[in-house]
Amino acid sequence: METSKKKNTEFIPVFDKSFLLPKYWGAWLGIGAFGVMAMLPAALRDPILGAAGRLAGRFAKSARRRAQINLLYCMPELSEAEREAIIDEMFATAPQSMAMMAELALRNPDRVRQRVHWHGREIIDEMLAEKQNVIFLVPHGWAIDIPAMLLASEGQMIAAMFHNQSNPLNDYIWNRVRRRFGGRMHARNDGIKPFINSVRQGYWGYYLPDQDHGAEQSEFVDFFATYKATLPAVGRLMKVCRARVVPLFPVYNAKNHQLDIYIRAPMDDLLDADNPTLARRMNEEVEYFVRPHPEQYTWILKLLKTRREGEIEPYKRKELFPRK
Repeated sequence: METSKKKNTEFIPVFDKSFLLPKYWGAWLGIGAFGVMAMLPAALRDPILGAAGRLAGRFAKSARRRAQINLLYCMPELSEAEREAIIDEMFATAPQSMAMMAELALRNPDRVRQRVHWHGREIIDEMLAEKQNVIFLVPHGWAIDIPAMLLASEGQMIAAMFHNQSNPLNDYIWNRVRRRFGGRMHARNDGIKPFINSVRQGYWGYYLPDQDHGAEQSEFVDFFATYKATLPAVGRLMKVCRARVVPLFPVYNAKNHQLDIYIRAPMDDLLDADNPTLARRMNEEVEYFVRPHPEQYTWILKLLKTRREGEIEPYKRKELFPRK
């Protein structure tokens, strides 16, 4: 089924008439309900979504187990009760953050900006004034798409890479929302060259540093209390894109219903670094952002899938959090 078109390998979601078939009616109902929820005042919807997220997290056995394993490896110094509390709050944060993204898709962005606080915004404002190429290094947080959408709504050209979702309708809706204010979406299965071309043309890039791309081109470097196969691609991107790499992380605060966007100084120290140093510095930035706000991170991903030779993949260890 064709649900997108490409222009210079840019992904453009296209509505398919098959989305009207009965097999998608349940998905449409969920999308509609979420859209209605997003239009409610955040002070009203956040407690509802938080409770619903915590409840859903109890039934999402596979996703919860991945989070349990990740936190056991990454933060073994915490008690099991503390790690479980982080997971509960993670499942609460997910729908709360997504509702803010949906609100941004449906309403005037000025309304959402009133609840957004940038920390370190002067760093990128200076780069904008000097017309510098920028690549944001953005760990997988639940509110990850919102800063890019906000910048795009201000007129800044944004380019991002993404994985297609398995459900074609959800993939269509999600990417339509992401592109509401313009910008370019590049599917990962098209390779990295289209993304590089966009950054070189003046688009600000959005790069996610914490995905597991296998052992072949990765470096095994420290990641919290364990290690991770980390692709040191940011060094190459800096050079071929002639860009500065700026760490960024959004944090949704359900208590005051606001989004804090944290920006750190450019990673100019990486220009002449070797691959292990590049990989470790990327992980350091993830740790810096996530440690104070662990509930914001998508611990349900298979972050630690690739291990050194002879080690068992954590998610295949049947003795860890056995399924009941």
